[in-house]
Amino acid sequence: MLVHAHPDDETINNGVTMSHYAKLGHKVTLITCTRGEEGEVLVPELAHLASSDQDRLGEHREIELADAMRVLGVSDFQFLGSGRVRYRDSGMMGSDQNQRKDSFWQADLEDAASHLAETMLEVRPDVLITYDEFGGYGHPDHIKAHQIAMRAAEMIRDKWEIRKIYWNTIPISIIEAGISAMKEVGSDFWGVEKAEDFPFAKPDELVTTVVSNESLVDLKMQAMKAHATQITVDGPFFALSNNLGVKVWGQEFYTLVYGEKSGPFDAQGREVDIFSGLS
Repeated sequence: MLVHAHPDDETINNGVTMSHYAKLGHKVTLITCTRGEEGEVLVPELAHLASSDQDRLGEHREIELADAMRVLGVSDFQFLGSGRVRYRDSGMMGSDQNQRKDSFWQADLEDAASHLAETMLEVRPDVLITYDEFGGYGHPDHIKAHQIAMRAAEMIRDKWEIRKIYWNTIPISIIEAGISAMKEVGSDFWGVEKAEDFPFAKPDELVTTVVSNESLVDLKMQAMKAHATQITVDGPFFALSNNLGVKVWGQEFYTLVYGEKSGPFDAQGREVDIFSGLS
């Protein structure tokens, strides 16, 4: 089970992981906490969908999410609350949208977690993937998604124990490689000179696990293209140089925060299977 804040977060962070395990026959369940109503619209002809205009971006992003999941081979995807409650995209911290009573950030933690706990008991996942306590980069919806995922896992523990819990992360060495590759093609990495400037970059020794499957990079790119209002996959950042892009986008990294780390391991001592040690 993966718990994400908005449509597109799942593909960026876990597209290879989701497709990899779906193809191996594992049940993959995606829970998306909001419809991403406050996202920026990158497609000019769809600008009218923005929250500042017709406020219809959420329903369009539902379609984008369904298209992306079709590409990745994931059939079980749903919004938090199973249709009985709908949490709205909170916007960035301190914004007017962040103060709306129907925003995810303003939702009662126990109440929101109880909806997720109910779904967890229906699905009974062995593995849970979500963000770290900072939500990767500090977005309130990412932080709240982390909070409810961890709380829901606690709530159900007397009935069902999720045996391994992972947080998304990216090792500093990978970010550094990306910065170098961008410089080779004459582009900057969003103006960032060193990997430590990214809040989601973690020291390599804190990365416990990697899921790697370069054969699925094309599918991940197709799924990202499905999120057209949010992601532009053209340009040097996604291509990078010297085929580094294939390697980077074909690997997804995690920190194991609950459960036992188990082999097989790669040369860096990282797990290469999130289900390792489970029988």
